[in-house]
Amino acid sequence: MSSMLTRKTLLRAVLAFALAALLPLLPAFANTAAPYSAAAFKAAQAAGGPVLVEIHADWCSTCKAQTPIIQRLAADPKFAKLKIFRVDFDGQKDVVKAFGASMQSTLIVFNGTNETGRSVGDTKEASIASLLAKAL
Repeated sequence: MSSMLTRKTLLRAVLAFALAALLPLLPAFANTAAPYSAAAFKAAQAAGGPVLVEIHADWCSTCKAQTPIIQRLAADPKFAKLKIFRVDFDGQKDVVKAFGASMQSTLIVFNGTNETGRSVGDTKEASIASLLAKAL
């Protein structure tokens, strides 16, 4: 009985440790970019909340630098309601054109249906945070 109790205690300790180690990572995944679709974007706009559209290319070094910044900011409770949509610069040329973007690494923010700001090539966390705040 004693060894069974010890195993259960050890198992609980291991599970508690694993859970404690993973909990800080959960917010980073809570608000990640969804692939752009017109229907989902229109629904997010109709809901009236903040929306970010990322014009992104996988080969773009600036886009790669923006991604962890946006993920960190999206994990901030201030931006909890932010909906993020990623437009594939190479695969969704019609959407890129519809947004009036001429290059990858373009970030466009909306509050409901109103565009409230945009930037191109920005990799500074403070100015991206300022841009996202314009959507609130």
